[in-house]
Amino acid sequence: MAGKRLADQTLYHLSPKGFWKKFRDVMVVNPEISSGLPLPDKNRYPQPGSRPELYSTPATMASDVAQNPYWKRDVRRAYPQLSVVTQAEYSKVLLASPQGQSIAPPKESSEESEKSSVPATETNKSLSEVLEAINKLQPVFSESNLPPTPSIITKWTPVQEEDAPHDPNAYWPMKLYK
Repeated sequence: MAGKRLADQTLYHLSPKGFWKKFRDVMVVNPEISSGLPLPDKNRYPQPGSRPELYSTPATMASDVAQNPYWKRDVRRAYPQLSVVTQAEYSKVLLASPQGQSIAPPKESSEESEKSSVPATETNKSLSEVLEAINKLQPVFSESNLPPTPSIITKWTPVQEEDAPHDPNAYWPMKLYK
């Protein structure tokens, strides 16, 4: 034979010695079977934990304690935050849009213009004025482009059908409705 090609159950497994070998031979049904415990130096090579170099965790932004406070990492308290847009902010956003840029800024009275030497850069139009002006320039709805209508909700009216077959003396006979 060129090489050992048959499966040897004791080749890669631990076998008891001394008293425990005798005890195993007496107690086991088949003493020729392996113990099932692999030899640590033959089973996995290199063995886990036998490498000489030590693992070092790579430095990341998360490993910097000074720049990674607990309150940023605590996802249990990451509640959704509400965002509020006031009507004044919304009117400014609408005025910044292409349709809103064509709207004339609000006119200042002569007294206000005399008091302020610098013209006001922010427009203080109310939301209703801005919406009216944008709707005049480009109407949102027209006869060809109508707003959506609510769906018609019909009320269900039960119509009794022929009864299902049942015992004529049944306490709760089954009724069928359409």
